[in-house]
Amino acid sequence: MGKTGVANLPLHGGKAPRWLYQRMVKMADAISGIIIQEYGEERLLELISNPHWFQALSCVLGYDWHSSGTTTVTTAALKEALAPYDIAVAGGKGMARKTLGEIEEKAAQF
Repeated sequence: MGKTGVANLPLHGGKAPRWLYQRMVKMADAISGIIIQEYGEERLLELISNPHWFQALSCVLGYDWHSSGTTTVTTAALKEALAPYDIAVAGGKGMARKTLGEIEEKAAQF
C-alpha cells in the first residue's frame, strides 16, 4: 500500500471531554464493525491509512475538523473499538513514549 496523502492541521491545547470520547468510541465501534462486516479488515485498514478519510472519520465521531487532537484521540478511540477484532492499534492520546513498546508487544501477539 502506497502513500495516500498528507494533511496539515494546526496545533491546539487541551483535551477531549470524557463524555465526547466515550461517544467517539461507541461510534468508532459501530462504523468499524459495519466496514469490517461488509468489506473486511483489510479495507478498514486501507481507509484509516488515508489521512483525508481518517480526518473525515474524526469529524463523524464528533471532533472539531481543525483540531490537532483529532489524530491522537481518534487513534485512542479506534484502539478501544477495534480491541475485539484481529486489528492492533498502537498509540493514542498521551501514549507517544509507549508506542514503540506497544507495537512490539502487539507484533508478538500476532
